[in-house]
Amino acid sequence: MNKAEKGIKLLNELHGGHTGEAIINEFKEICPKMAEMTIENMFGDILQRTDILDIKTRELIIISSLVTLGGCENQIKAHTEAAIVTGATKEEISEAILQTAYFAGFPKTANALISIKELF
Repeated sequence: MNKAEKGIKLLNELHGGHTGEAIINEFKEICPKMAEMTIENMFGDILQRTDILDIKTRELIIISSLVTLGGCENQIKAHTEAAIVTGATKEEISEAILQTAYFAGFPKTANALISIKELF
């Protein structure tokens, strides 16, 4: 299985058609290379390295990184859904977000927590 095939498979497992496929389709309309890079590099390579970090830990790191960036509530929600699929609990996800409060700022942390409230 090549990187693109692995990437599509994992994308569908983590996000399903309602989130992942829609994002990829949005990229395809504007910049097909972004869709290709996301599938092959992120989902087909980096997230496949489960011998180093498991996928749940990777999703928690992604969520924390997105909180730190700020303004990424849609992506935080999508990766929270993916984290749940990987077995992350509400408490683990909330704690990963809470951890960012002192480093990223309380408003970013609060926005992230509010954005995922409906998922629980």
